[in-house]
Formats: sequence, C-alpha cells, structure tokens
Amino acid sequence: MKKSVLTRYRVMAYVTGVLLVLLTLGVIAKYGLHIDGAEKFTTVVGIAHGWLYVVYLVFAFDLGAKAKWPVGKQLWVLLAGTIPTAAFFVERKVSRELETRVAGRAPAVAKA
Repeated sequence: MKKSVLTRYRVMAYVTGVLLVLLTLGVIAKYGLHIDGAEKFTTVVGIAHGWLYVVYLVFAFDLGAKAKWPVGKQLWVLLAGTIPTAAFFVERKVSRELETRVAGRAPAVAKA
C-alpha cells in the first residue's frame, strides 16, 4: 500500500472532523442560542461537510480495501465522519495501525 493512500485519508478525516465540529457548534448557536448569522453559517458549513464527506467516504473505502479490513471495521471508519470528534480518534488509531505497513515493514507475526 502506498503512503499517499493513507495520507489522503488522514487529510480528509481531519477536514471532515473539523467541519462536523463546526457544524455542530453552528447548530447549537442557531437553535440553542438563537445567534444572528448562525443560520447562514450552518448552511455553508453543512454543504461543505456534505460534499467533502463524500470524498472522505471514497478515500476511506479505498484505504480499507487496500488494507483488507473486515466489513465491521470498514463501516466504523466510514461512519466516523458523521459523529463529532470520532474522525480524529479513528484516524489516529488507523494511522498507528497502518504506518508500519506503509513504511514497508510488515509487523512481526507470532507463530504458535
């Protein structure tokens, strides 16, 4: 697996995560605090997050396919872009797991 596959996933995970946190704050400002301008903010950020989430899905699916993940893990990574802050934690876990593979060093396998 190429390093670029992991890098583009990581970038989109952060972008998606930041936009989702901003969207959440915007929704709180709009409906909870009734702040002027929050409606336009949530519209713009919501549209941006929606389109970039699609890009995140493509990159995450590509990464999962190349890493040969089981379906459950793949679904968790794909859904991480819909839960505020989850994308940051999932990205870190995935990156730690795959960095050795990307560097060309296969992890040592214990033989029974």
